Amino acid sequence: MSRQPYSTLRRRALLLLAGAAAALTSSAALAQTASDAPVRFIVPTTPGSTPDILARALAPKLAQRWGRTVVVENRVGASGSIGAEAVVRAPPNGDTLLIAASTLATGASLQKSLSFDAVRDLTPIAQLGWTRLVLVTHPGTGFKSTADLIAAARKSPGRLNYASPGNGTPNHLAAELFKVKTGTYITHIPYRGSGPQITDVLAGQVDLAPITIIAASPHVKTGRLVALAITGNQRSALLPGVPALSEVNVPGVQGDIWYGLFGPKGLAPELAARLNADVRELLKADEKSFAAQGIDIETGSPQDLQQLLASDTRRWAEVVKLQGIQPD
Repeated sequence: MSRQPYSTLRRRALLLLAGAAAALTSSAALAQTASDAPVRFIVPTTPGSTPDILARALAPKLAQRWGRTVVVENRVGASGSIGAEAVVRAPPNGDTLLIAASTLATGASLQKSLSFDAVRDLTPIAQLGWTRLVLVTHPGTGFKSTADLIAAARKSPGRLNYASPGNGTPNHLAAELFKVKTGTYITHIPYRGSGPQITDVLAGQVDLAPITIIAASPHVKTGRLVALAITGNQRSALLPGVPALSEVNVPGVQGDIWYGLFGPKGLAPELAARLNADVRELLKADEKSFAAQGIDIETGSPQDLQQLLASDTRRWAEVVKLQGIQPD
């Protein structure tokens, strides 16, 4: 038997050691960090919101997989920037993670006092999914279609109004994009959260509201609200009778809300990749359950999420500038 040179054997040994080291950056590695503190999912929205639903669905399953406690912590305020900043300032060791909505992409153009740049100061880990927005109206308006709405808005600019959960939310900017595409002027009334927004459109205090499909669905089915259209290019199985905006000659209103998992800047790429793999596997296994809650699971690589965040930051900055939306 031929004998291999020492240099070749040494090179192979080093490769084996490198492989073993990489394997440690797995669920087991996360279970044995220097800290015994729980892994924290920071959610910058209220309990019951879609990011909160995602976090609370993932937390117990990841805790079992990692052998560590995983807690969900709601830090609400300043359009999500309070919670996001807590993660920006955290050590990049995987102990503190952020589950946020696409509101993260609007902060730079709508918050004067923002102390961080989401594109630069967070490490993208995994896209989690999407939620569609439904443009609804109170039956008292008499609108049966977007054509009715557009005609009324053009006839009396500024008379109609719409409610959003707050300035700079995806709902707000989707409605502003709708106005750009249709050449209409509809007055914006910002609320403090989706609860008051939906309450007032149900009561007929406001004319219109873009709300998430899971919030809209029960009220549309009982006739308390009329659904005019849904954002995007295709219908939803939750409300199959509601046309997509692209079907009613209003293309290009991509106002769907995305959700993502982020860590602090400096999170090791191998740890981000391991977290990505764990989260994607668990989400895909429970895809039907999420779909019933109006959440379309769609995952990808950390690089995919980075590109999505960067492109949406640019896109919404253009809408903000075009519509003259003033930052808070």
